[in-house]
Amino acid sequence: MRMRIVFMGTPDFAVPTLSEIVGRGHDVAAVYTRAPAPAGRRGLDLTPSPVHQVAERFGLKVLTPRSLRGEEAAAEFRGHGADVAVVVAYGLILPPAILQVPALGCLNLHGSLLPRWRGAAPIQRAIMAGDRETGVAVMQMEAGLDTGPVGLVERIPIGPDMTAGDLHDRMMVLGADLMARALAALERGGLGFTPQPEEGVVYAAKIEKGETRIDWSQPASAVHDRIRGLSPFPGAWFPLGPDEARVKVLRSTRAEGTGAPGEALDDRLTIACGSGAVRLLELQKAGKQPMGADAFLRGNSVPSGTRLP
Repeated sequence: MRMRIVFMGTPDFAVPTLSEIVGRGHDVAAVYTRAPAPAGRRGLDLTPSPVHQVAERFGLKVLTPRSLRGEEAAAEFRGHGADVAVVVAYGLILPPAILQVPALGCLNLHGSLLPRWRGAAPIQRAIMAGDRETGVAVMQMEAGLDTGPVGLVERIPIGPDMTAGDLHDRMMVLGADLMARALAALERGGLGFTPQPEEGVVYAAKIEKGETRIDWSQPASAVHDRIRGLSPFPGAWFPLGPDEARVKVLRSTRAEGTGAPGEALDDRLTIACGSGAVRLLELQKAGKQPMGADAFLRGNSVPSGTRLP
């Protein structure tokens, strides 16, 4: 049978799950997403979220409340008559008055192996910490932050040079399939949930601006993990030249060599760290397109012996 679903999501990460739900023939009663955000150089244009745009192409009802608190919001939510709510990177807190409405609960797709990396930035934090494995999980939502019992999990290895962008793109596809399987099991009454263990809880705090500047005095492993964990956004960066223009590093790899932290060890952007070295593979200057190291060096001089601050 078809399930009646309220879908709640906002960014690109949520789009494949919405598309999969529609493709499986479920009845999407409404799509909740964040309100259109200012865009353009002057911020005068309002741009609908990726989920908003896709939902409209499917002809679905779209709602963009600023908050879900209050009886009016709860009454509107009850009016959809949903069997279940599916939540993927929505961006607003669901109060108890909303969580208790669907008969089969609210399912959340979360990008980590819970209880490790609960919170706002699980993809980035897993890579920045040097984790070798992560995953996507379908969780039954409750009032706590990502504390609910887990129904299904798909594990994902993290390659040594994998960036947050690479992992994001793989997760959102695997996650869509995982949620579709969870809904199918829920229809059959066969989706069981396991409480999260109390041990191993780690929180994935939001990325702060102060974390994005590269500290070459750190070990090469930590520098490399920070670069790839912050790529492509917001991007780990270093200042270059007399004007100290910011240069984002989007891809790197571990390299051989030793030297003073920040020292260019050759003419190919191999940079010494506190221990070991990294080679910078893809960079981006402000207002420019990303480019490989060779293309970057044709317009920017970083000869052997240069000390990056």
